[in-house]
Amino acid sequence: CWEVRKHNSSEWCHFIRSNPDCQLDGGFLDYLNGVFCVFPPRLLPLAVTLYALWLLYLFIILGVTAEKFFCPNLSAISTNLKLSHNVAVFSLTSPLHGVTFLAFGNGAPDVFSAVVAFSDPRTAGLAIGAIFGAGVFVTTVVAGGIALVKPFTAASRPFLRDVIFYMVAVFLTFVVLYMGRIRLGEALGYLGLYVFYVLTVVLCTWIHRRQRGDGLAPPGPWEPEMPTDVEEPEPSSTNSGDYGEEYRPLLPSQEPSLRILTTALSPLDYRKWRRKPWYWRLFKAFKVPVELVLLLTVPVVDPDKDDRNWKRPLNCLHILTSPLLCVLTLKSGTYGLYQIQGIFPVWGLVTLVASALALIIFITTSNEEPPKYHCVFAFLGFLASAMWINAAATELVNILQTLGIIFQLSNTVLGLTLLAWGNSIGDTFSDLTMARQGYPRMAFSACFGGIIFNILVGVGLGCLLQMTSSQPLVKLEPDSPLVWVLAGALGLSLVFSFVTVPAQCFQLGKAYGVCLITYYLVFLCVALLTEFRVIHFS
Repeated sequence: CWEVRKHNSSEWCHFIRSNPDCQLDGGFLDYLNGVFCVFPPRLLPLAVTLYALWLLYLFIILGVTAEKFFCPNLSAISTNLKLSHNVAVFSLTSPLHGVTFLAFGNGAPDVFSAVVAFSDPRTAGLAIGAIFGAGVFVTTVVAGGIALVKPFTAASRPFLRDVIFYMVAVFLTFVVLYMGRIRLGEALGYLGLYVFYVLTVVLCTWIHRRQRGDGLAPPGPWEPEMPTDVEEPEPSSTNSGDYGEEYRPLLPSQEPSLRILTTALSPLDYRKWRRKPWYWRLFKAFKVPVELVLLLTVPVVDPDKDDRNWKRPLNCLHILTSPLLCVLTLKSGTYGLYQIQGIFPVWGLVTLVASALALIIFITTSNEEPPKYHCVFAFLGFLASAMWINAAATELVNILQTLGIIFQLSNTVLGLTLLAWGNSIGDTFSDLTMARQGYPRMAFSACFGGIIFNILVGVGLGCLLQMTSSQPLVKLEPDSPLVWVLAGALGLSLVFSFVTVPAQCFQLGKAYGVCLITYYLVFLCVALLTEFRVIHFS
């Protein structure tokens, strides 16, 4: 499909529509047809600008969905499953929660993007570029930024454990790329390695707690310190109105259902809106439409609230909207629009069943107290938010593929730049903020621990799902020499940290941060020069 730009502009539309390689799999919008058929050739810059803005908005959708809907429901599920909950990425009291539920929540956009990219051999390079590119970015720019913001003593044993596992994962991916294909056993091996990693974290934590007498001794030099609630938290409710806590009605349960519904659907906290600067308000204005649609379709259970975030009219509405969302976004609506015996659509059947169930729940429950089965809404919210993330990730991959065809760029370079930066920007700000607040060890552990989940589960699950739907193996032939530059750069950065951090007695300062950031800039220059064929590799 890259050949389209080599033809006369009058032939672009015919070439796109007649070439099977130009048919994008999945997604709701045909970006190639839009840019080459809907827009005239002279308006190509306008089309690219609109696509770039839509790309940025897709990243906003991914971030909002993961932060405010996917992660809270995962937290509620882990609480219902009696798993200890903690804000740390890898804490000593909740290692299983940190390396499974929390890692899944933080890495959801990366993993879903990888799964979608691996579903089509033409976009597999996007997944490889994004996984390796995000790995290089996080382990150099983010880790170096943490050392620059606040020099600290790294947690030695967790650091060495995570780096070793990550180097093994990178080596396995390098071997798979060299072989050019991945079979069922190798895909299961990725997932098995992550299970082994989780068991290692739990076992090491158990051994350490036994050694210190199962007490809560102060963190040693190799342990990530735990945050304490020293700051007054911001009001967590997004529907608090214009009054302070002392002016709220003592009997909020007496509110009519319509008022509860309209209040629950308000994505704005007006007190916070007045306090925030103009740029925060501008960004919030872009997020409001997304948050409103998500509030309508994704229930959120909050175990920390007295009412567990039970909003009877809205939750009953979720009984209808969440299943509809799932069937209409699965395979881009293919299943939802399917006609049962050619007469009745699946979405119509789902609407009838869900409406009846919502009516029963509305009649048998009250506004004052959540029902005993309220925890089921956490699983429903988890599924609905996962479908939103998957739909946004599908559009993201398709639009990146379109931009690659327009600018004659390989999928790998798009993955290591736009997709990797977009998926990593949230982690970057959160880790640097955590370091500025006095928890650099925890932020540093997140750099090396979280991306293990992304590469092992992203590659393993993405290839496994493709095998179940099409063929018993997945071809991973590199689309450019840039793949080897990526793999070598990531491996070299890990070896550099593995050698230099212990050599400094795990005392990480500004010199270490400057070296890592300089390394990333050099890598980026080499990668771009390789992509534009200034540097040639035999």
